[in-house]
Amino acid sequence: MRKAFKLGMALGAMLTVASAGTALAADVGQINGAGATFPYPIYSKWADAYKKDTGLNFNYQAIGSGGGIKQIVAKTVDFGASDAPLTPQELNKHGLMQFPMVMGGVVPVVNLPGVKPGEMRLTNEELADIFMGKIKRWNDPQIAKTNPDMKLPDKAIQVVHRSDGSGTTWIFTNYLSKVSPEWKNKVGNGKAVDWPTGVGGKGNPGVASYVQRIKGSIGYVEYAYALQNDMAHVSLRNRDGNFVQPTIKTFQAAAAGADWAHADGFYMVLTNEPGAQSWPITGATFILMYKQQTDVATAQAVLKFFNWSYNNGNQMAEKLDYVPMPDSVVSIVRDAWKNQIKGPNGEQVWPAN
Repeated sequence: MRKAFKLGMALGAMLTVASAGTALAADVGQINGAGATFPYPIYSKWADAYKKDTGLNFNYQAIGSGGGIKQIVAKTVDFGASDAPLTPQELNKHGLMQFPMVMGGVVPVVNLPGVKPGEMRLTNEELADIFMGKIKRWNDPQIAKTNPDMKLPDKAIQVVHRSDGSGTTWIFTNYLSKVSPEWKNKVGNGKAVDWPTGVGGKGNPGVASYVQRIKGSIGYVEYAYALQNDMAHVSLRNRDGNFVQPTIKTFQAAAAGADWAHADGFYMVLTNEPGAQSWPITGATFILMYKQQTDVATAQAVLKFFNWSYNNGNQMAEKLDYVPMPDSVVSIVRDAWKNQIKGPNGEQVWPAN
């Protein structure tokens, strides 16, 4: 059984794992990171388990991908976290490297009395038109045609979106830009966009909280937030024309064709992927680190944590409906650590002692 993930813990939260007297903790008191709220549920699980093995003090501020990128660029944290992958050009500009930690899905969630999770269907066009403000009521003829067996309320639609710079928003708007030419031309794809309608909530938990409180609302969150807070997600029509539910299997289907080995800088976008069972709003979440490290011990402590997570965290990830990175990709990531991350004198940081 999943333990409930409390919304109040996630927003702007700092995840702290108490220190114990191991050799690693003695050398490095703590590692500090900030960024995406998308992976917060699994990072908290991993950190709790890692404490039992090492006692390392692990601080993670779930402030959104935009904030995480700003903090790593400003060198105020040991690593940043973003759901929006940086392009190779952006990485080179700042001297950064990135690597994927886990994959998952972004899901539209609704607050409509009597509507169960997955019961409502929406097409690509309908979802885009709702967030454009063009479809304004839940009993709109378009939605009624897609849901002939549902009794739709004559109720205004209240859109809820992110108010902060967000990788979840980047994934969501990337998808909308692919399926709606009007969205692409008028709004576009970004960590923050000029929303045509709606109210903003900070972080995945902020959006989830608004949707839970406002009758007739629709928002978008990482799947773990919807699942653990008993929110009603919608079923979406995918690129192959099938209505699919968000599950680990449909996330895996979307990620099946990902060619990580040839993805420059691990830049990979998994939205609107082909496949009969593919969930159309799938994405990876990434860790950002400097290629040139000033403190080898701290860099090694960060990499040890994520290496441990790759080795020991798959079952925990799957229980929260994230998709673990395949072993073949993990091997490529470790090679990137070895080849790209160096100490102040050019010394190799990974493998760590």
